Amino acid sequence: RFAETARSVIGVEPHQPLVRRARQRVAGLPSVEVAGGSAQRLPLPDASVDVVHARTAYFFGPGCEPGLEEADRVLRPGGVLVIVDLDGGTPPYGGWLRADLPKYDPVKIEKFFADEGFDSRAVATTWRFEDRASLEAVLWIEFSAPVARRAIAAVSGLSFPVGYRVRSRRKPSGLVHSDR
Repeated sequence: RFAETARSVIGVEPHQPLVRRARQRVAGLPSVEVAGGSAQRLPLPDASVDVVHARTAYFFGPGCEPGLEEADRVLRPGGVLVIVDLDGGTPPYGGWLRADLPKYDPVKIEKFFADEGFDSRAVATTWRFEDRASLEAVLWIEFSAPVARRAIAAVSGLSFPVGYRVRSRRKPSGLVHSDR
């Protein structure tokens, strides 16, 4: 989608099999490149991009500071870091997530991102599936066996709500005085 309007797009993926799959998927798009790397070590020069978009990479909040610092490193002044993360406070998915991750605290995570200077917006979505087997397969991937069984039993149809948090922070431009 970014390739439809951006002059260039660089996807970064830490898992090599997914790097290969992504490269195959975008082979016909000359403005798109896929590189191996991680959130903490982006294979990009300093101040080289206008937008850093991370999807479901930071939803644990505290502990992701190295990745946030790395995003700031590669952003140009005035650039934007946009994070799309799962919302562990939105049922039913959030409850299933918290069942697998008992230390996950949505309130603490919201405070962390607010303290880091992010605006945060809730986005309600619905995951829809063509058949029950596909729905169940996804739940088996997403959760431990006990939680997946519980989630499968709780969903009677072919869809369920999933909440996301869209977080954004603009890198300052010009002279900035840091209190940190």
